[in-house]
Parts: sequence; structure tokens; C-alpha cells
Amino acid sequence: MATIQNPILTGFNPDPCVCRVGEDYYIAVSTFEWFPGVGIYHSKDLENWRLAARPLNRLSQLNMMGNPDSGGIWAPALSFSDGHFWLIFTDVKVVEGQWKDCHNYLVTCDKIDGEWSEPISLNSSGFDPSLFHDEDGKKYLVNMCWDQRIGNHPFYGIVLQEYSVEEQKLIGKAEVIFKGTDIKLTEAPHLYKINGYYYLLTAEGGTKYDHQATIARSKQLRGPYEVHPENPLITSFLSPRIPLQKAGHASIVHTHTDEWFLVHLTGRPLSREGQPLLDPRGYCPLGRETAIQRLEWKNDWPYVVGGNHPSLEIEGPSIEEVKWERDFPEKDDFGEETLNPHFQTLRIPLGEDIVSLKKNPGHLRLYGKESLTSKFTQAFVARRWQHFTFTAETKVAFNPTTFQQSAGLVNYYNTQNWTSCQISWNDDKGRILELMTCDNFTFAQPLQGNEIVIPDHVDDVYLRVDVKTDVYHYSYSFDGENWTGIPVTFYSYKLSDDYIQGGGFFTGAFVGMQCQDTSGQNLHADFDYFIYKNN
Repeated sequence: MATIQNPILTGFNPDPCVCRVGEDYYIAVSTFEWFPGVGIYHSKDLENWRLAARPLNRLSQLNMMGNPDSGGIWAPALSFSDGHFWLIFTDVKVVEGQWKDCHNYLVTCDKIDGEWSEPISLNSSGFDPSLFHDEDGKKYLVNMCWDQRIGNHPFYGIVLQEYSVEEQKLIGKAEVIFKGTDIKLTEAPHLYKINGYYYLLTAEGGTKYDHQATIARSKQLRGPYEVHPENPLITSFLSPRIPLQKAGHASIVHTHTDEWFLVHLTGRPLSREGQPLLDPRGYCPLGRETAIQRLEWKNDWPYVVGGNHPSLEIEGPSIEEVKWERDFPEKDDFGEETLNPHFQTLRIPLGEDIVSLKKNPGHLRLYGKESLTSKFTQAFVARRWQHFTFTAETKVAFNPTTFQQSAGLVNYYNTQNWTSCQISWNDDKGRILELMTCDNFTFAQPLQGNEIVIPDHVDDVYLRVDVKTDVYHYSYSFDGENWTGIPVTFYSYKLSDDYIQGGGFFTGAFVGMQCQDTSGQNLHADFDYFIYKNN
């Protein structure tokens, strides 16, 4: 048996829902405001995973224009029944104030990487929906119900309602089947039928360091449900110094080799010089990731092997290891007809009038649009941070004529937290290289007055960022061989859920290429390649 190292999906891959089809395993994860929506990973051995699909890839399926930061796709639920994949997801439109305005949908497909259907609207009563396929052929939707009433706890409970395949809608009465435990914040329900019991797996305690997964069971679908005698099933809350924190939001899989596993959300706080922080309840710039634990059964209750806390390594299933080819090249020369699926944009798909691989073959052309603070149309293409130490590099040709035009390399958390090393224009100096930063919506230009002048004979500027655990630095080159570091230090923790306005956001750090033109002239930038190299 192989030893599996956790996490299995690194860098902003939260809210995992695992699904087995024969000898194939799939995990669906949240993507929030990043488009295309939902990431589905494929494995043959539960150890090695590859990105297999981004099913919500058309505007008719998902339009997040104007969605708030950390809105959009929450907690997708993937299942397989009747020869089809079923994907349930939430599109969250409002995250602040007394309401969570969100809408739940269903899409289906015969193949995991096929063209998924147009969405069927289900309800808007709360988030984290999932579909349960009962043994009698009936299907039921469960989701948490949001209570906006003043003085009430907003997490009202887990509601269940039957879904009619023929009518393509929910039917009958929605019933609360579980109010949760004293931990509160009960969400992320998944139903299972195992050995005559209905098991209801939920997440509780929020998504930060007190996160956990609770499981309850009943002989009847609608309850009452009794809670696990040694609840929670998994958490890091009582183990503040273990490397995998925030454990919770989980789902269960039974392998074709008759073994049981739990995939769950986790986060890895930053360390300094390889040592844990004195207070490990710190910052996770890689966002919330996905880990896996082995389960065992006692008295018809599941238990995490080794105790109800996450382990960095576990004994894998008795399945022969199957490795995949690298699905993101260390250097992408933009020679394909479509972007690598690890690249994403914000909120909406970007057409040929904004992002093109055809206008200048072998290059990614971006036509300048709105600023990085916009929640509407940004010309920004980026990928997740997936390692604590890495180098990202690009080469860009850009000829601005006004300070309202810029293009370059960006490290980004959300519209209120990012840094950019960019080419722009100065009326006195001409083309310049500058830094622009946004720190919880406070803006700065660290090189103001000392911007780097780009020589007239230089057509292309090479830009690089080196991330070294808790800090990162930009550098540049005019010939691709001789590099100059920019003496400004940026801190990785400022691109983490835990820092952003004191927390309450759910994504992770991204790095990518952006072109901005707030003059409205749509000036373009050509990016020759993009490197992401784990150091």
C-alpha cells in the first residue's frame, strides 16, 4: 500500500466532494468568483490527481458579473447515478449584511469532461446543497437554510426536499431534518445510506480554525438523527500545533477495494525558517486545501484512523499507484488553441475581444479593460498559488501612451488585496516599470518618484516574482538574461483568508497576467509565455 502525503489537492481547493464511479475517483471543489466554475479532479488511486474538468464554462450556465469577493460558486456536490454525473452548486450573490442571497442549481453530464447541461434552478433558501440518490430511486436535495430574522441564529438547520427528475424541480414540502449541535454554523450536508442507516455528514464551527465535521445517523431519512458519540468526526480545533489546520467540510468514499476514506478541507499556516509559528493559528496564503484520511467502522459509526484530527500522511488504499502526466507545464508558450484549464478569469468568460491566442500566435493577447478593483470586466488571467516557494515569470510587449494604461504580473487575493509589477506611462519619463499595491483597499505606489524607466529600444520586458514562504519579491529584465531585483518586500500573509479584513473570505492567492486600460482605448498587451516553477 502506498503512503499518501497530505494535502492531496494543494492551493485553494476547498469544500471537497468525492465521488466514485467504478474504479475512478473524482473530487469537486469550490471556485467562488473564479471562472470557469467548479474544479473536478480525477484519480485512480486516491493519491495522484489531475484536473479533469471545469464544467461551468459558459455564461448561460454561470454569470457572476458583479458578484462580491468570495461570492459565486460555493461547495459543489458531485454524484453519479442512472448513468449520469449530477452536479449541484450554489451561486452566492450577496455575502454581507443580514442576508445571503444565493441560488442553487443542477447540471448533468454523461462524461466528466463532456459538455454539461444548462442549469436547472432548484431553490434559493440557503447554500451548500447536495443531491442524495436513495435506494428506491427517489432523489432528495439537502441544503442549509439561511435565517435572516433579527435575533435568530442565521444557520436555521439542514432542510430536505424531494427532487423530481421528470418535472425537473423540487416537489413536496421542505423539512428541517437536523438542527445541528451546540457547535453551531451547521452547513455542507451530505447524505449516505450505509448498512441500513442514513448518515448525515455536515460541517460546523465556521471555516476557520474552529472548523469541524459532524456526523449523525438515523434509520429514517427524515430523522430524528443521533450525533456520533465521539463527535466531531474530524477537527483541528483541539490540536493547535499540528501542521494541518481548519479540518472540516468533508465527504466520504467507499473504494472498489472495500476501504473507506474521508476527504476534507484543511489549511497550512505559514512557518518561519521551517519551524512552526509560536502561534500556529496564523495565515494560509495557499488558501483552504483538500486532504484525505482513512476511516474505520465501529458499532456502525465511522472513525478517522489515528483519532479525529488530520494526519500529514496516511496509508493509502490497496490499489496500484497510477501517476498522471503533469497537467500544467512549467513553461506555457501559449501554443495551444485554448488556455490551460488551470488558468482562470474573474466572474465571467472573456471572449476573443478581451483574451486571444489567435491575434498574435504563440502569445496571449489581453485587451485592456477595467481595474483590478472591478467586479465586472477585468482582463486578468491567473492561476492558483500551489506551493509555499515558487517562481512565476512572463515576458510582455506593451506600449502605453497614458498613465491609465498598464500591464504586467499580478499577485492577487481579491479586489481589495493585490500587488502588481506593471508597465505604465509617465508624462515626464515615458514608459516605466512601477509597483502598485492594494492592502485592504489602501493603495500605494512603492516606487513613486523612482520608477524604472524602460529604454526606448526595449520592446519586451521580462517580469518575475519569487515567492519564498512568507515573503515575495519582484524582479525584471530587459534582455531575459540579466535580472534586477526590485528592493521592495511583500508579505505572503496579506494574500490569505486570515488577513483579509480580519478574515471572512474563502479563496487563496493567485498569480497571473493583467492588462488594464481605464481610458477606454482597449490597448492590448502581448504575453509571450508564462512560467510557474516550484522551487
